Amino acid sequence: MTLALSLGISIGVKRSLHMMWGELIGVGLVATSAALGVATLMLKYPDAFTFLKLGGGAYLCWIGYEMFRSRGKLVLTEPGEEKTNISGKQLALNGFLTAVANPKGWAFFVTLLPPFIDASLPMVPQLAILVAMILLLEFVCLIIYASGGKLLRHLLMERNNVRLMNRIAGTLMVAVGLWLALGK
Repeated sequence: MTLALSLGISIGVKRSLHMMWGELIGVGLVATSAALGVATLMLKYPDAFTFLKLGGGAYLCWIGYEMFRSRGKLVLTEPGEEKTNISGKQLALNGFLTAVANPKGWAFFVTLLPPFIDASLPMVPQLAILVAMILLLEFVCLIIYASGGKLLRHLLMERNNVRLMNRIAGTLMVAVGLWLALGK
């Protein structure tokens, strides 16, 4: 989301769509891999789910703490300095690599998907519906972030405003981590 926001600020929503397609492919791959791995693990080692849930929740709390402590930096260009020389393929590759290499994405999917998987039902339809919903929501959020970046460019150029945004997001991330680790 930070990449969509920063690209919305620096190159606009239309050019950011290239990155979004790459990221959606990466998110689909991560979600599918995490769901299949977790489903297999849940069937063979049910106690491992508890470990994953606690570990995933702790990791999300740590990420939230790090976001809260952030100094308020975004990858921004100066006003009038547009990044127009980046190709669509490079933007798509950046989006794909961001999604696949993001440990937070893996942690979210490994932690969040198991409650939505029913071992007594066929896996393929469940996985197809889950991944389709995830990709739709991801795309909508990417569009919102990129559009917000474009609209709020001047507000976000101030370091203290970005710091406040990081603190709010960090606090929410810690809350989600605690909810995941301590919930049933």
